[in-house]
Amino acid sequence: MSTPERRDGDFWDALRTTTQSRIGLGRTGDALPTRRVLEFAAAHATARDAVHQPLDVAAFTEQVRTLGLGEPHAVVSRAADRGEYLRRPDLGRAPADVAHLARADADLAIVLADGLSPRALTDHGVPLAQAILTALPDDIAVATPVIATQARVALGDHVARALGVRTLLVLIGERPGLSVADSLGIYLTHRADPEDFGQGVTDAHRNCISNIHPPEGLGYTDAARIAAALVVGARRLGRSGVDLKDTSRAELSGPGSPALD
Repeated sequence: MSTPERRDGDFWDALRTTTQSRIGLGRTGDALPTRRVLEFAAAHATARDAVHQPLDVAAFTEQVRTLGLGEPHAVVSRAADRGEYLRRPDLGRAPADVAHLARADADLAIVLADGLSPRALTDHGVPLAQAILTALPDDIAVATPVIATQARVALGDHVARALGVRTLLVLIGERPGLSVADSLGIYLTHRADPEDFGQGVTDAHRNCISNIHPPEGLGYTDAARIAAALVVGARRLGRSGVDLKDTSRAELSGPGSPALD
């Protein structure tokens, strides 16, 4: 006997407004309803497309120019194509060439990287970067932005070294899921030059702000406020990563809420 998919529909419909998770899917006999199976297949296809669709560098460069930071530089990783990028993460962590990057008289570098979701960078990269520039203190000089393709987070370390910049923000497309295919992350590294650390820069030296994809995820303004606070804190502390705590989220939680660190 079939169980109606819309059974207790009002209850589940109300809960679905609070989460992107798949809940209350119902069943037809011993299987999911056809509509739910098709929704899952569509979400899976969207996630695959987000991974494999290449970044339109020319069009994205036009967007980045609107930030007013000068003509953007382009860097590619050592991965020859998307397939090799996915099979060899190590090749995505190093640039093919950074000789064209001149040293910058700046405090902060921003790298806009395609990562595992070029779509996320296209949709959110420039407005997020603009929000960060607005949130940063006026006394922090920002270098000309760098657009990185077939890139992993660590590629930004080599960019920072080439530019001679101590503080680095990498805005990168996050791994797509079955609920979100256009999520962007921010990675902060202070003293991002790999030679500053005896064994190189590791994840312990970084701070991450993730799940940036308004309106369902973290918004640009809130993400930028957290990023700016971490930049200021890293420069005062002289390092980033596990030693740097984010206390800015207390403002997002409302008066009287404990700081989230």
